[in-house]
Amino acid sequence: MEKEGCNRENCEFRERNKFCISEVRLFRGLSPEIQKRLVNHSVHHIYPADVRIVSENDSIDSIIIIRRGKVKISRTDVMGEEHILDVLHDGQSVWHGIFLKEHRYNYDVVALEEVKTCEIPRSVIMRMITENPQISFNMIEVLASDITDAEDKIFVLSIREPRQRVAAFLLRRERKCLGDVINLKLDDIASSVNLRPETVSRNISFLEKEGMVKRLGRGCLKVIDHKKLREYTEKTG
Repeated sequence: MEKEGCNRENCEFRERNKFCISEVRLFRGLSPEIQKRLVNHSVHHIYPADVRIVSENDSIDSIIIIRRGKVKISRTDVMGEEHILDVLHDGQSVWHGIFLKEHRYNYDVVALEEVKTCEIPRSVIMRMITENPQISFNMIEVLASDITDAEDKIFVLSIREPRQRVAAFLLRRERKCLGDVINLKLDDIASSVNLRPETVSRNISFLEKEGMVKRLGRGCLKVIDHKKLREYTEKTG
Protein backbone atom coordinates (compact mmCIF):
# COMPACT_ATOMS: atom_id res chain seq x y z
CA MET A 1 0.00 0.00 0.00
CA GLU A 2 1.44 3.36 -1.03
CA LYS A 3 1.65 6.23 1.42
CA GLU A 4 -0.42 9.28 0.61
CA GLY A 5 1.57 12.19 -0.82
CA CYS A 6 4.58 10.18 -1.99
CA ASN A 7 5.81 8.34 -5.06
CA ARG A 8 7.58 5.00 -5.17
CA GLU A 9 10.78 4.71 -7.20
CA ASN A 10 13.46 2.22 -8.14
CA CYS A 11 16.75 2.23 -6.25
CA GLU A 12 19.30 4.21 -8.26
CA PHE A 13 22.10 2.70 -6.15
CA ARG A 14 21.02 -0.88 -6.77
CA GLU A 15 21.05 -0.24 -10.50
CA ARG A 16 24.76 0.66 -10.18
CA ASN A 17 25.52 -2.45 -8.08
CA LYS A 18 25.76 -0.36 -4.92
CA PHE A 19 23.68 -0.20 -1.76
CA CYS A 20 22.12 3.02 -0.51
CA ILE A 21 22.63 1.81 3.07
CA SER A 22 26.39 1.31 2.67
CA GLU A 23 27.14 4.87 3.89
CA VAL A 24 24.46 4.92 6.59
CA ARG A 25 26.11 4.67 10.02
CA LEU A 26 23.44 2.23 11.17
CA PHE A 27 24.47 -0.33 8.53
CA ARG A 28 27.84 0.62 7.03
CA GLY A 29 29.78 -1.76 9.30
CA LEU A 30 27.81 -4.77 8.06
CA SER A 31 29.08 -7.19 5.45
CA PRO A 32 28.05 -6.65 1.81
CA GLU A 33 25.99 -9.84 1.98
CA ILE A 34 23.92 -8.62 4.94
CA GLN A 35 23.52 -5.19 3.31
CA LYS A 36 22.29 -6.87 0.13
CA ARG A 37 19.70 -8.88 2.04
CA LEU A 38 18.40 -5.75 3.76
CA VAL A 39 18.25 -3.75 0.53
CA ASN A 40 16.41 -6.56 -1.23
CA HIS A 41 13.54 -6.04 1.21
CA SER A 42 13.59 -2.24 1.06
CA VAL A 43 11.09 0.13 -0.52
CA HIS A 44 12.08 3.52 -1.92
CA HIS A 45 9.86 6.59 -1.83
CA ILE A 46 9.98 10.23 -2.87
CA TYR A 47 8.16 12.73 -0.63
CA PRO A 48 7.48 16.31 -1.79
CA ALA A 49 8.35 19.23 0.51
CA ASP A 50 6.01 19.78 3.48
CA VAL A 51 4.53 16.27 3.30
CA ARG A 52 4.11 14.51 6.64
CA ILE A 53 6.01 11.25 6.30
CA VAL A 54 4.78 9.84 9.61
CA SER A 55 2.55 11.19 12.35
CA GLU A 56 2.67 10.86 16.11
CA ASN A 57 1.10 7.58 17.26
CA ASP A 58 1.65 5.88 13.88
CA SER A 59 3.01 2.36 14.21
CA ILE A 60 6.79 2.11 13.61
CA ASP A 61 6.73 -0.43 10.81
CA SER A 62 10.12 0.31 9.24
CA ILE A 63 13.46 2.01 9.55
CA ILE A 64 13.30 5.14 7.40
CA ILE A 65 16.66 6.07 5.88
CA ILE A 66 17.00 9.58 4.46
CA ARG A 67 18.81 9.11 1.14
CA ARG A 68 18.39 12.69 -0.09
CA GLY A 69 16.90 15.80 1.50
CA LYS A 70 16.01 16.98 5.00
CA VAL A 71 13.23 16.15 7.44
CA LYS A 72 12.25 17.68 10.74
CA ILE A 73 11.36 15.63 13.80
CA SER A 74 8.81 17.56 15.85
CA ARG A 75 6.09 17.40 18.48
CA THR A 76 3.11 19.67 19.00
CA ASP A 77 2.07 20.59 22.54
CA VAL A 78 -1.48 20.90 23.86
CA MET A 79 -1.49 24.58 22.92
CA GLY A 80 -0.80 23.70 19.29
CA GLU A 81 2.79 24.99 19.34
CA GLU A 82 5.35 22.98 17.40
CA HIS A 83 8.71 22.07 18.96
CA ILE A 84 11.43 20.79 16.65
CA LEU A 85 13.42 17.96 18.22
CA ASP A 86 15.88 17.51 15.39
CA VAL A 87 16.57 17.96 11.69
CA LEU A 88 17.90 14.93 9.80
CA HIS A 89 19.60 14.82 6.40
CA ASP A 90 21.27 12.43 3.92
CA GLY A 91 22.45 9.20 5.54
CA GLN A 92 20.53 9.59 8.80
CA SER A 93 17.68 7.35 9.92
CA VAL A 94 14.35 7.49 11.72
CA TRP A 95 13.93 4.38 13.84
CA HIS A 96 13.96 5.13 17.59
CA GLY A 97 11.27 3.15 19.35
CA ILE A 98 11.26 0.29 16.86
CA PHE A 99 12.14 -2.25 19.58
CA LEU A 100 9.53 -1.12 22.09
CA LYS A 101 6.54 -3.38 22.76
CA GLU A 102 4.24 -0.51 21.82
CA HIS A 103 6.35 0.55 18.84
CA ARG A 104 4.70 3.83 17.90
CA TYR A 105 6.14 7.20 16.96
CA ASN A 106 5.94 9.86 19.67
CA TYR A 107 6.76 12.58 17.13
CA ASP A 108 5.97 13.74 13.59
CA VAL A 109 8.37 13.47 10.65
CA VAL A 110 7.88 16.14 7.97
CA ALA A 111 9.81 16.72 4.75
CA LEU A 112 11.50 20.15 4.70
CA GLU A 113 12.26 19.72 0.99
CA GLU A 114 11.89 16.89 -1.51
CA VAL A 115 13.02 13.78 0.36
CA LYS A 116 14.05 10.37 -0.97
CA THR A 117 13.89 7.49 1.48
CA CYS A 118 14.86 3.84 1.74
CA GLU A 119 12.49 2.04 4.09
CA ILE A 120 13.33 -1.38 5.54
CA PRO A 121 10.41 -3.23 7.19
CA ARG A 122 10.54 -3.78 10.94
CA SER A 123 9.78 -7.48 10.45
CA VAL A 124 12.91 -7.86 8.31
CA ILE A 125 15.09 -6.03 10.83
CA MET A 126 13.79 -8.12 13.75
CA ARG A 127 14.39 -11.36 11.89
CA MET A 128 17.89 -10.43 10.76
CA ILE A 129 18.93 -9.28 14.23
CA THR A 130 18.45 -12.83 15.51
CA GLU A 131 20.53 -14.13 12.62
CA ASN A 132 23.24 -11.44 12.68
CA PRO A 133 24.16 -10.04 16.14
CA GLN A 134 26.40 -7.43 14.46
CA ILE A 135 23.27 -5.48 13.55
CA SER A 136 22.44 -5.21 17.27
CA PHE A 137 25.94 -3.97 18.09
CA ASN A 138 25.69 -1.32 15.36
CA MET A 139 22.35 -0.11 16.70
CA ILE A 140 23.62 0.07 20.28
CA GLU A 141 26.58 2.17 19.09
CA VAL A 142 24.28 4.54 17.21
CA LEU A 143 21.93 4.83 20.20
CA ALA A 144 24.86 5.72 22.47
CA SER A 145 25.90 8.44 20.03
CA ASP A 146 22.33 9.75 19.84
CA ILE A 147 22.09 9.92 23.63
CA THR A 148 25.23 12.08 23.70
CA ASP A 149 23.70 14.30 21.03
CA ALA A 150 20.47 14.60 23.02
CA GLU A 151 22.44 15.64 26.10
CA ASP A 152 24.14 18.30 23.99
CA LYS A 153 20.77 19.65 22.90
CA ILE A 154 19.49 19.72 26.48
CA PHE A 155 22.53 21.79 27.39
CA VAL A 156 21.77 24.27 24.59
CA LEU A 157 18.17 24.63 25.75
CA SER A 158 19.34 25.15 29.34
CA ILE A 159 21.16 28.38 28.38
CA ARG A 160 19.02 31.16 29.81
CA GLU A 161 20.34 34.10 27.80
CA PRO A 162 18.53 33.98 24.40
CA ARG A 163 21.43 35.34 22.34
CA GLN A 164 23.85 32.78 23.75
CA ARG A 165 21.28 30.03 23.24
CA VAL A 166 20.93 30.96 19.57
CA ALA A 167 24.71 31.10 19.19
CA ALA A 168 25.13 27.67 20.79
CA PHE A 169 22.40 26.23 18.58
CA LEU A 170 24.05 27.53 15.41
CA LEU A 171 27.37 25.94 16.40
CA ARG A 172 25.63 22.64 17.14
CA ARG A 173 23.56 22.75 13.95
CA GLU A 174 26.59 23.46 11.76
CA ARG A 175 28.42 20.43 13.16
CA LYS A 176 25.52 18.25 12.01
CA CYS A 177 25.21 19.78 8.53
CA LEU A 178 26.64 18.10 5.45
CA GLY A 179 28.33 21.32 4.34
CA ASP A 180 29.20 24.61 5.98
CA VAL A 181 25.83 26.29 5.38
CA ILE A 182 22.91 26.04 7.82
CA ASN A 183 19.71 25.70 5.78
CA LEU A 184 16.87 26.31 8.20
CA LYS A 185 13.96 28.74 8.14
CA LEU A 186 13.73 31.27 10.94
CA ASP A 187 10.58 29.61 12.30
CA ASP A 188 12.35 26.24 12.42
CA ILE A 189 15.29 27.69 14.36
CA ALA A 190 12.85 29.38 16.74
CA SER A 191 10.99 26.10 17.33
CA SER A 192 14.31 24.32 17.92
CA VAL A 193 15.44 26.72 20.66
CA ASN A 194 12.01 27.52 22.18
CA LEU A 195 12.16 31.23 21.34
CA ARG A 196 9.98 33.56 19.32
CA PRO A 197 10.98 34.04 15.65
CA GLU A 198 11.42 37.78 16.19
CA THR A 199 13.74 37.09 19.14
CA VAL A 200 15.82 34.72 17.02
CA SER A 201 15.93 37.18 14.12
CA ARG A 202 17.07 40.03 16.37
CA ASN A 203 19.83 37.93 17.92
CA ILE A 204 21.04 36.60 14.58
CA SER A 205 21.26 40.21 13.39
CA PHE A 206 23.46 40.99 16.40
CA LEU A 207 25.70 37.99 15.74
CA GLU A 208 25.97 39.03 12.10
CA LYS A 209 26.83 42.62 13.04
CA GLU A 210 29.59 41.27 15.30
CA GLY A 211 31.02 39.26 12.40
CA MET A 212 30.24 35.83 13.83
CA VAL A 213 27.66 34.68 11.27
CA LYS A 214 26.44 35.77 7.87
CA ARG A 215 23.03 35.55 6.22
CA LEU A 216 23.37 34.14 2.71
CA GLY A 217 19.73 34.41 1.82
CA ARG A 218 16.34 33.33 3.07
CA GLY A 219 16.81 30.33 5.33
CA CYS A 220 20.59 30.19 4.79
CA LEU A 221 23.21 31.02 7.41
CA LYS A 222 26.95 30.51 7.62
CA VAL A 223 29.21 30.66 10.68
CA ILE A 224 32.06 33.04 9.83
CA ASP A 225 34.06 33.17 13.07
CA HIS A 226 33.80 29.89 14.99
CA LYS A 227 36.22 30.92 17.73
CA LYS A 228 34.42 34.16 18.48
CA LEU A 229 31.00 32.50 18.38
CA ARG A 230 32.15 29.72 20.71
CA GLU A 231 33.69 32.20 23.13
CA TYR A 232 30.44 34.18 23.09
CA THR A 233 28.41 31.10 24.10
CA GLU A 234 30.75 30.64 27.08
CA LYS A 235 30.59 34.28 28.11
CA THR A 236 29.45 34.90 31.69
CA GLY A 237 28.09 37.97 33.34
